[in-house]
Amino acid sequence: MAARVLRYFFQGLLILAPIGITAFTIYWAFITIDNLVPTSLIPEDTFILKYLRYKGVGFILVLLLIIAVGYLSSSFIVGRIFDLFDHLLERTPFIKYIYTSVKDVFDAFVGEKKKFDHPVLVQLYGIDVWEMGFITQADVSHLGLEGYMAVYVPHAYAITGKVFMVPKERVKPLSHISAGEAMKFAVSGGVTNIGIEVKSEK
Repeated sequence: MAARVLRYFFQGLLILAPIGITAFTIYWAFITIDNLVPTSLIPEDTFILKYLRYKGVGFILVLLLIIAVGYLSSSFIVGRIFDLFDHLLERTPFIKYIYTSVKDVFDAFVGEKKKFDHPVLVQLYGIDVWEMGFITQADVSHLGLEGYMAVYVPHAYAITGKVFMVPKERVKPLSHISAGEAMKFAVSGGVTNIGIEVKSEK
């Protein structure tokens, strides 16, 4: 009886844990973004303050601000202003290291210069050992390494990873799977199934 109850417990945990963690992550992101609007800086007698106290209003305002900035940046004049501000931050001492690092990371994931869209298998520790990675630079000859490329290898169950400079012949492109599937496979420690259709030989 006890063994059956324990089995049901773990079975329920396997069902509820992913749902609960996903729901908590979405809730945390929602609350964090919603609280970005500084309501404490608005005078108490302001008419708009009572609306900003409702949950979700700040979230909607932040989304509208992001969309508005994206729309304005597509125009020629405002786009040049954003470029000027971007250039200023990239030249400001100390700030430029933080700003350019964060900007490059966002560009790598969602910008026009996406870096994690070329999944590969790479040999690092032996001829029969392969790791899942992503090509971030196809040529690193500017570092004095002719015939090498930069490959980012994510860590399992983490948001961190390492960059390795490896010979091009030790890198095998994975053109049959998407970058998202490759990242999910690597981060999950290989427990996630990759959606590859295996054709049976007739």
